[in-house]
Amino acid sequence: MHGDPMMWVAGVRALYLQALHPLAVRAVMQNSDFRRDAWGRLMRTANFVGTTTYGTTEAAERAGARVRRIHAMLSATDPATGRAYAIDAPDLLLWVHCAEIDSYLHVLRRSGYPLTDVQADRYLAEHRASARLVGLDPAEVPTNRAEMAAYFTEVRPRLAAGADARAVDDFLLRPPTHPLLVPARELLWRRVAQLAYASLPPYAHELYGRPAPAPAAVTRRLRATGAVLRGIPARLRWQLPPKHILRAMARLGPGARPAPYKVGR
Repeated sequence: MHGDPMMWVAGVRALYLQALHPLAVRAVMQNSDFRRDAWGRLMRTANFVGTTTYGTTEAAERAGARVRRIHAMLSATDPATGRAYAIDAPDLLLWVHCAEIDSYLHVLRRSGYPLTDVQADRYLAEHRASARLVGLDPAEVPTNRAEMAAYFTEVRPRLAAGADARAVDDFLLRPPTHPLLVPARELLWRRVAQLAYASLPPYAHELYGRPAPAPAAVTRRLRATGAVLRGIPARLRWQLPPKHILRAMARLGPGARPAPYKVGR
């Protein structure tokens, strides 16, 4: 699944969703330089996901330890109360994890990736490993679609689109770029961001206050985009950094090549 090109749209959807938790997004705003180093932050996230997906066990454990070490040193201040809090609090880590994994699963399935309900539950259960790596207790992490839906229902009253969330929204639609690249940003990136936003759940559209196309139209756009991107030869797509898939295939042999038809095995 993580070798599918629609993961890029799913990743942007995750950012939109994560920004709706006031304390989670405040932690990012106070401890991140994403506005000045958007590409660097994106690549660091992609590198972590790639390492935990395609790297060795040792590499994944090192990556997780590094994330936990950095998070343990950071804190943020609640804008509503002025209270300082640790950014590695379990409830915040759980929100970031669930918003991310739910987005991956939602976008890929909705865009036509062949995954049954049983396989979708297996995907969520397998991500208890990545949850543990960032410091969560796997027993507290949703392991199937029903548990994930119940989690979002429980956390929904705590979500809001405050100033920080709107700053993320504005950034995702218009990330800083070189003047010569502005046309490409408007033509390509803006479409990715708009599609990612459109794929959010209705309550997220309500919170952001910006309407989205009808769900059926969004599904058609996701499927069309998926068909186009999946038409690009995988070997060409995998040349993009950080090249985890190619390194894994070099280590494990050509039989390790990711392919949708292997999902049912």
